[in-house]
Amino acid sequence: MFDGFQISTILFIVILILFFTNAVKILREYERGVIFRLGRLSKALIGGNGPGIIILIPGIDKMEKVSLRTVTKDVPSQDVITRDNVSIKVNAVIYFRVLDPEKAIVEVEDFLQATYQLAQTSLRSVLGQVELDDLLTNRKKINEELQLLLDQQTGPWGIKVSMVVIKNVDLPPEMQRAMAKQAEAERERRAKVINATGEEQAAGKLAAAAQVMGKHPVAIQLRYLQTLAVVAAENNSTTLFPVPIDLFKPFIEQQMKPGGTPTVSEDSPDSASENNDGTTE
Repeated sequence: MFDGFQISTILFIVILILFFTNAVKILREYERGVIFRLGRLSKALIGGNGPGIIILIPGIDKMEKVSLRTVTKDVPSQDVITRDNVSIKVNAVIYFRVLDPEKAIVEVEDFLQATYQLAQTSLRSVLGQVELDDLLTNRKKINEELQLLLDQQTGPWGIKVSMVVIKNVDLPPEMQRAMAKQAEAERERRAKVINATGEEQAAGKLAAAAQVMGKHPVAIQLRYLQTLAVVAAENNSTTLFPVPIDLFKPFIEQQMKPGGTPTVSEDSPDSASENNDGTTE
């Protein structure tokens, strides 16, 4: 049987274990402790609010741990009606962290849930004031507006909202079809503009070429002969080309005498012809 001294020793060891279990706390580098002593904010006997080892008064001090790391929260799809009366579904993600642990515990009951709900309502409020085109083209600017709005509202809670990012914008099917038609019309417009610009440039080049050929008539004849050579290379068809008399004009002028009559040899068999009555002209 145990005597009185042994029982007292056992009781002392049990009380000492319970004391250290309830009094000694270890906080990590990214954790801080908010301590209430008899219902009032206070500091630990040793170690302040962390990090490291802190010692509390068992039965009197109550501590709540707060993480200082950045928290990422997905905001589920929200039904939003834009300023131009287009119904869309938008979801986002919010990044925030605790700057003042005491305010995060004292000023709001559940700072995580409060920030999460505030992000949903702010998302609907801000997007309801912009048009669909602005939402699709100026998303970075809208993200900054959301971040500033949430940061101002969560500041009294000791929360710092570092970033808000809109992830997806789901459009109704009829709006998707309308935007597809608009994009197709824009592509057709650009193609027509490019085609018209090419025609204008080609017309300018042709006008310049016409001026050059007008100053040098032989160039027209060379171009005509080049075209004949290209067509003749294709043996799959037969093409008839009218030969303009101007093509042979330079050659005729070279064969003409100064008086204007063609040069014919006297002893040529074609220099004289007989009439039907046998006389020679």
